Amino acid sequence: MTLNAWFRLRKFIYDHLHNEDYETTSSRWLNYFLILLIIGNVIAVLLESINDIYRAYQGLFDAFEYFSIVIFSTEYLLRFWSVAEKDPFQSGWKNRLNWIISGGAIIDLLAILPAYINFFVHLDLRFLRILRLLRLLKLTRYFVSLQILLRVIEREKGSFQAVIFILIIMIVMAAAGIYVVESRAQPEVFSSIPASMWWAVVTLTTVGYGDVTPITPWGRFLGAMITILGVGLAALPAGILATGLANELEQRKQHLELKFRELLQSSEIDLLQDADKIEEIRKQVGLTSEQTRDILLQLIREQREESLKQEREKYAYCPHCGEKLPD
Repeated sequence: MTLNAWFRLRKFIYDHLHNEDYETTSSRWLNYFLILLIIGNVIAVLLESINDIYRAYQGLFDAFEYFSIVIFSTEYLLRFWSVAEKDPFQSGWKNRLNWIISGGAIIDLLAILPAYINFFVHLDLRFLRILRLLRLLKLTRYFVSLQILLRVIEREKGSFQAVIFILIIMIVMAAAGIYVVESRAQPEVFSSIPASMWWAVVTLTTVGYGDVTPITPWGRFLGAMITILGVGLAALPAGILATGLANELEQRKQHLELKFRELLQSSEIDLLQDADKIEEIRKQVGLTSEQTRDILLQLIREQREESLKQEREKYAYCPHCGEKLPD
């Protein structure tokens, strides 16, 4: 194989595995195959947990697992090799190093690593089954909605870290407080501050299993206060996530509108005729059809207003002398 053919093959694999803007029939079928394989692995893990089914079809389960390991390992190696095409201004190994430490590459590695570890260190079968469920995370590559969620979490990680830090402080303080007021009444339950942390966690998260409860008046008063604080604290992550999702969708709407304006300016799209092209751009951005339709209606309205304005200006001047006609 010549060097040029080698580079063409690498570019071909890069387009199919990494390039999100590249979409052909073969790339779509490859994505469908990988999605079905991931879902099949999850179903296999669930069925293997039923011992009667696993013993009856153990050979099929093992064969499917080996087949999956081969496919996922080949996919990982091909991604590692072809990602050198990502940035032509960097060396191939620099691109590969950046990819290895990315979230998608780590998920791909976690999907196959337990199987290879089991070749050298025999793990408990139930534990290995649970680790194989990590392959479900590979679906984030193929669904825009999951990518949006992960992007919001990454962008708001500072806020989530602050909430977790506050939660840890409140758990420690709640455990210390309940230990002080309840340790004499229930020494077997609240024997120490670490032992009291279980009660603090289930109370602050408003779960309240009821297996550990205060019985003294001060203990119940403290429990009520901690429960009220827990309601507000539990709402913080939901509020951060909701605000982050709203901001992300607004940015995507602005990006889609800007994309359409650029295409209109260069006369590369017709908002009334190029439905397939509009749908392709919509899927890439990850907005709903209703959100895209609102943007299109706004742009079409602006086009018509601009056309009417130009038409009025055309007849506002004399075609012979060019002077403005009286109103």
